[in-house]
Amino acid sequence: MLPYSRQSISPEDIQVVIEALNSSFLTQGPRVEAFEEALADCTGAKYALALNSATSALYCAYAAAGIKEGDEVITTPISFVATSNMLLALGAKPIFCDVKEDGNIDESLIPSLITPKTRAIVSVDYSGNPVAFDRIASIAKTHGLAFISDSSHAIGAEFGGKRVGVWADATVFSFHAIKPITTGEGGALVTDDEAIYERAKLLRSHGVEKKRLWNSDVHSWGFNFRMSDFAAALGTSQLKRLSSFIKRREEIALFYDDSFKESPYFTTLSRSKEGKSSHHLYPIFLKQEFWCPKEEIFTALQEHGLGVQVHYKPIHTFSLYDTPRDSLFLPKAESFYLSEISIPCHQEMGLKEAKEVVETLSKVFQEASKRSLCGA
Repeated sequence: MLPYSRQSISPEDIQVVIEALNSSFLTQGPRVEAFEEALADCTGAKYALALNSATSALYCAYAAAGIKEGDEVITTPISFVATSNMLLALGAKPIFCDVKEDGNIDESLIPSLITPKTRAIVSVDYSGNPVAFDRIASIAKTHGLAFISDSSHAIGAEFGGKRVGVWADATVFSFHAIKPITTGEGGALVTDDEAIYERAKLLRSHGVEKKRLWNSDVHSWGFNFRMSDFAAALGTSQLKRLSSFIKRREEIALFYDDSFKESPYFTTLSRSKEGKSSHHLYPIFLKQEFWCPKEEIFTALQEHGLGVQVHYKPIHTFSLYDTPRDSLFLPKAESFYLSEISIPCHQEMGLKEAKEVVETLSKVFQEASKRSLCGA
């Protein structure tokens, strides 16, 4: 089966991991610091902190930015649930803002959701396509709010000629196996704010502040959110190939754009003209008459060898989020979910595989169009 995304592991990646495993440090060693330096250089941020997951990085970013119990945080419902779960973990309340056609938060709606309890705005770069960073940052500054970017999809993406990582007060990246680069499991927080960096650093490792020799002190609680040295070694090696990974993903995405521009069955993502995507995902959006047989279409694509997925079920519809269903209507987010399917697009593919994807989609949708459609 051709997955919608997958890792690319080279002999060099394997070699650096072996070297790390044979070294004196499996954790808390020099390879983590080297990875952090490479991340800061890649993103243009002053500080980078490597962690064991993007979920941990989100928690640290939120807590370090001062989000606490009783606060409201404006965020998007179209994301992996960790974006909001880590707000709940701090006792904060996610306030869901509807999205635009591209799945990113609709910044024009944010001001209407701000209340005296609002503490921060959290955006997500859906599929690696950057949000309107300049406009969201302006709103946050005007209202005295923290701005956190969950850029789990967007390592290497750009907006306004700058790498994602310098626009928000803190930015989080994911290095899960299917992201543009991987450490197996892993994440990072980058920031230009020294106070956020130092607070997050304490949270990452039990709140311990090392002093001299064996001496240390603890001023606050924390966790073990540390990344291992062999994961960091893999990350540093992967980061060297990030540009080539994104280039290949872009080649596949542009081929799809051209192949699907006249499709009678679905539309594709309109990417930001101000930004450059990392192309973590390639979503297609079924035309409304195909919403009813979506499960049938999804299953048929899998049976034909395409590892498709749906990104995402809106977070506000999960049982954990107890907002009464009829009191929160986010039409764009809900239409987005009904229409979206992610198809294969990654650096391990070539145009040969992309052409096979196009042919398979055409075949499956032609068959689906002969059967019962919405409104038929």
